[in-house]
Amino acid sequence: MKDQSKKTYNKILTLEQLASSLEVERSCGSRITQCHGVFDLLHIGHIRHFEQAKKFGDILVVTVTPDEYVNKGPHRPAFPQDFRIEAIAALECVDYVAVTTSPTAVDAILALKPHTYAKGAEYRNHDEDVTGQIVNEEKAVLSVGGSIGFTDDAVVFSSTNLINRHLSKFPKSVQDHLSALSDHYSIEDVLRYLDHAKDLKVLVLGEAIIDDYQYAETIGSPSKEPILATRYLSSEKFAGGILAVANHVASFCDTVDMITFLGLEDSQEDFIRQQIQENVNPIFLYKEGSPTIVKRRVVESYLLRKLFEIYVMNNDDPTDDYNQELCSILEEKLHRYDVVIVADYGHGMLTPDARSILCKKAPFLAVNTQTNAGNRGFNTIAKYDRSDFVSLTRYELALEERLIKGDIKGMILDLSARLKCAQVMVTLGKDGNICYRRSDGFSESPALASQIVDTMGAGDAVLALSSLYMAQKAPIDLVGFISNVVGAQAVATLGHTSFIEKLGLYRHIEALLK
Repeated sequence: MKDQSKKTYNKILTLEQLASSLEVERSCGSRITQCHGVFDLLHIGHIRHFEQAKKFGDILVVTVTPDEYVNKGPHRPAFPQDFRIEAIAALECVDYVAVTTSPTAVDAILALKPHTYAKGAEYRNHDEDVTGQIVNEEKAVLSVGGSIGFTDDAVVFSSTNLINRHLSKFPKSVQDHLSALSDHYSIEDVLRYLDHAKDLKVLVLGEAIIDDYQYAETIGSPSKEPILATRYLSSEKFAGGILAVANHVASFCDTVDMITFLGLEDSQEDFIRQQIQENVNPIFLYKEGSPTIVKRRVVESYLLRKLFEIYVMNNDDPTDDYNQELCSILEEKLHRYDVVIVADYGHGMLTPDARSILCKKAPFLAVNTQTNAGNRGFNTIAKYDRSDFVSLTRYELALEERLIKGDIKGMILDLSARLKCAQVMVTLGKDGNICYRRSDGFSESPALASQIVDTMGAGDAVLALSSLYMAQKAPIDLVGFISNVVGAQAVATLGHTSFIEKLGLYRHIEALLK
């Protein structure tokens, strides 16, 4: 048993060590075959794939995606990379195993130079690979003088399907909901709206906000004052507010225009331009006597708990010249867009005249009015007397309806009627969301978050993606589903460290519905 364990661990190398070992193998005339994947829950399908791949050559190497690049949702991988490579190395047909250092197999192929790169039969049709990686992998193996080979098995197994059925981290009610969705919709049905979003002409409007995280460790309380003392460690800035919404939308739409205001004092414009995606076209207005809004949070570094925050902003009303400039831009541009997304943070950017133009002339108007410490009670959705889609939190809905407790569906119906809005979504935190469309009624979707790092900015991501689905008249239950998928990804990320990306979202959806 001890000898077998030693033999297994001798097969596990770093990528650099493996490249050197394969040079020796090649010099002896051996032909190298490479397989690559996540292999999260090794099953009979993998074993048959490896055994057939071994027949393409003399030496079989398996490269494995590291934990940090397994983009199948926050709940994956189910097994850490050390367990995954040990299981593979224990197979007799496998000669070497290594963990890669990048998200795809391309760098490993270029380093290892296999004679054959082996993939399963499901990859024969490149068009069916939603990741698009098979094309890049084939180019890589051809560039090193190798070729791609396909194994074939009458039965195709799925680690994701097995994990969902037998090792799910979700309660049974959520599993049943996902099962019902997958019975009713194919993965292609869900992804179609993401694919078609690329042709939408989208305008996003709202305040640019710099989210400044100041990391500190607590060191106690001073003897003379009842306050908490901390020691500064480091800081990090994120592009938040409408900048985050624009980045999320830009992952799925070819062109995104963004209207926002910056302060003439400490505008931070260079930082902002560096942080937005290349296909975001910014239209900046400037507020006199003001800095660009900064929300500075002091964050306890170990558990990443926020201790308190400081707002750096000027809440004075904009000047008449500013109002006229904003309204002129809207009058000129609104007719060009398919979708207009307003993220109103209640800090004075969107004047009454601008809101009136938006309500009258935006072709499809999606709105969120955020309640935060800087506007509590003064920034409700009633400021917009017409919209096509409204996204609110439970608290924002209750504030608008002046009801601390009340029937959510009843409040949604009242809101929809008063504001002439046919589509409403209310996010419920750990309870998921509830969506309403006048023609379809209500749909409730459970939360899908399994790992919560930071809730800041999750609403921005949800507004961005749900608006694209609502604008395309996607089925109401799919709107609720995609919103919860996006929300789960957003709360698993610290601040706005990253934005929702197409490939990661595709893989997450696949992982949930297989």
